[in-house]
Amino acid sequence: MGRSQPNGFGDAVRRNRMAAGLTQEELAERTGLSVRAICDIERGRTAHPRRSSVELLARTLRLAGTCDDQHAAAAGQHTEAAWGIIPRQLPAGVRHFVGRTAELATLTRLLGELEDAGGAVAISVVGGTAGVGKTALAVRWAHLIADRFPDGQLYVNLRGYDLGQPMTAGDALAGFLRALGVPGQDIAPETDQRAAQYRTMLAGRRMLVVLDNAREGDQVRPLLPGTSGCAAVVTSRDSLASLVAWHDARRLDLDLLPAQDALDLLRALIGERVDAEPDAAATLAAQCSRLPLALRVAAELAVIRPVTPLAHLAGELADQQRRLDLLESGDDSRTGVRAVFSWSYRHLHADTARAFRLLGLHPGPDVDHYAAAALTGATAREGRRLLDLLARAHLVQPTGPSRYTMHDLLRSYASQLAAGQEAPEQRRAALTRLFDHYLQVAATAMDALFPAERQHRPRVLPSGVPAPPVDGDRGAARDWLDLERANLISMARHTVAHGWPGHTVRLASTLFRYLDVGGYYPEAVIIHTCARSAAGQTGDRAAEAEALTSLGLVDIWQDRYRRATRHLQQALAMCRQAGDRIGQARALHYLGLVHAKQGRYQQAAGHLRQALALYRETGDQAGEARTLSNLGLVDARQGRYREATDCTRQALILCRQTGDRTFEARSLANLGDVYRRQGRYQQATGCHVQALALHRETGDRLGEAHTLVDLGYARLQQGRFQPATAHYGQALALFQRIGDRSGLAESLNGLGEVLLATGQPGLARVRHAAALDLASQIGDKYQQARAHDGLACGYHATGEHGLACRHWHAALALYTDLAAPEAEQVRARLATGATGSHPGQ
Repeated sequence: MGRSQPNGFGDAVRRNRMAAGLTQEELAERTGLSVRAICDIERGRTAHPRRSSVELLARTLRLAGTCDDQHAAAAGQHTEAAWGIIPRQLPAGVRHFVGRTAELATLTRLLGELEDAGGAVAISVVGGTAGVGKTALAVRWAHLIADRFPDGQLYVNLRGYDLGQPMTAGDALAGFLRALGVPGQDIAPETDQRAAQYRTMLAGRRMLVVLDNAREGDQVRPLLPGTSGCAAVVTSRDSLASLVAWHDARRLDLDLLPAQDALDLLRALIGERVDAEPDAAATLAAQCSRLPLALRVAAELAVIRPVTPLAHLAGELADQQRRLDLLESGDDSRTGVRAVFSWSYRHLHADTARAFRLLGLHPGPDVDHYAAAALTGATAREGRRLLDLLARAHLVQPTGPSRYTMHDLLRSYASQLAAGQEAPEQRRAALTRLFDHYLQVAATAMDALFPAERQHRPRVLPSGVPAPPVDGDRGAARDWLDLERANLISMARHTVAHGWPGHTVRLASTLFRYLDVGGYYPEAVIIHTCARSAAGQTGDRAAEAEALTSLGLVDIWQDRYRRATRHLQQALAMCRQAGDRIGQARALHYLGLVHAKQGRYQQAAGHLRQALALYRETGDQAGEARTLSNLGLVDARQGRYREATDCTRQALILCRQTGDRTFEARSLANLGDVYRRQGRYQQATGCHVQALALHRETGDRLGEAHTLVDLGYARLQQGRFQPATAHYGQALALFQRIGDRSGLAESLNGLGEVLLATGQPGLARVRHAAALDLASQIGDKYQQARAHDGLACGYHATGEHGLACRHWHAALALYTDLAAPEAEQVRARLATGATGSHPGQ
């Protein structure tokens, strides 16, 4: 269209460079980039800079948190990955899309007008009655103009008119952020914060956002992009007047299909019979109120009765319409839709009709044939057959391989039928079978993924309904949990609100480790909060304490230490009142982690030792092993290497006895870390190589990343700079994907030390400065100290002794506060000014 690309990143670089008083030449010297490269980025000539360039500029200029409204597109730890991710979330368009040529052209014209105006996000609102084809139009248009948005397309069904709770803006934002490459650990807890993250990720990109089935403006507003270059299309039955008034949205009201288009759709669906009986086809189209949804359902009845004249079918529909008119008032289009639905429903076989009714009770967004079998009490093969029949009748729509969803009008109709034709105990029995099914498969999947923790999860009895083959298959187990995650969240919300509190509690306890290691922290907050509420309903103090403990761990991983401490202390008090020693041990263990994360090693060790005693009293060997391993890390940080070695070896023995391969690998890595700190590099390397193989075998990416860091350090100490750089680089990439900011800081410090050892102090300082930013954000005192030490050595190497002393004093204060042995090394550097070796030696 002749316009330059939006340049959010380049603008951020230019503003912050000028604010720092730097010329392009000075910035080039500090980052190691060429002046030409910086100039091209600032002017927008380089639309997508290399990840390494983005990282160097963002860290050097400290873009994170300095740009207005948090809109530094390159800021923070996500930027490097974000520019390379192109989400393609548009669903497939409907088959036999007919007409709407003028409406499609209008949407394209509105987009062009808004883009030409400049400075505003192009927002179009497609309105109209239920079943008129708003979603079909929006998705069709989005596919047609997708090439104008090369950075991707986002889509969400906000479920604004479903019977259950509409999707919140916060939940939708979490999904978008995940699609844009933000790890779950770093998705902000509050909706406003998520909206700021989202706008940051979209700044400088050309993306299309489709917000389908919105209920009100407040549900939509946080999901709108913040800068020009992006566009949003919203569908809703509501007028969404606030978007028009406050965001300059352009509204397109979708009317019923014109008569000829309605006939064309019937012809595409039915075939030549429409031309053979034009009057009857026109009557049929009118009876369907010329609504695409109703026309598709009615057409399927004609297809399955190929020898029945269309006139006869129109007569049947007219009779059904008259029957409905006796039961309900009103002559709007929905009455015509209900007539078509009821007519179609009457032609279903009894078991298919019952399946349709019961599917209306499902609280989640979609189903597979196993869930359909659970609802109906049928076999898996029968569940597949029933869904296929309903899909053929256009009463459910496919969303992916063997997965189906319902239009909200059809869901509402099915739910009303269930309320009228299924006794309350039958409805409850159907949902209980469904929830039992989800619990059973979730438990089986967790046993496949985390077998050593089986005894710590609640016992789930066989549901007696068919289940997918996930037993012992780690890949299938993880795939099932990933596919059903949204349904499991819906289950938690529904069961706590409608009288299945025990299911809520067991689901949260079962999914704990999956949500934890997968980084699904927004989902974990929802499920564990539901479990806390459910436990409160039944007075189950132990379950409430467990939910608080789980919420506390989520807070730890998201660096909310004060709130984590509050949750864990509440849980600890409850467990002590109830005499729950395992619960006490868990709460104490995680309180130890909170203190360790903040460098309070004495308090951390005290809590961990209390947890260890309780685990031993109760015979919980898995908990004992993990606590011993964490105690070993705390001891190692304080230079207590003999104690650290003893703890870690005991943990390793217990892991092998219990078959916990995941923590066996972590214990091996921790033992290697203790050896490395003592200068026993050969032994350290042997442990790390074994640990790395085990991490990769078990799929433990976090453990793999930490072990790569340790290997990098060992190779560095041996003077093997190339493999050290490779190990640190691999660890950095893994930590970025996982979202572990402490690990990112550790990797960056390691890379800085390699650069300094190879005579590149300028680039070394860039890495250490980036590490210092991250470590300061999360309160990691150890990595802050290490970064200050590295910066000091870097400045000393280039003769900037005043800056070097300033950073060494900062490092010394932190190391002394931590009671870390590195304090003596820094004190010696300050005394002698010697930098003959790299930091950490």
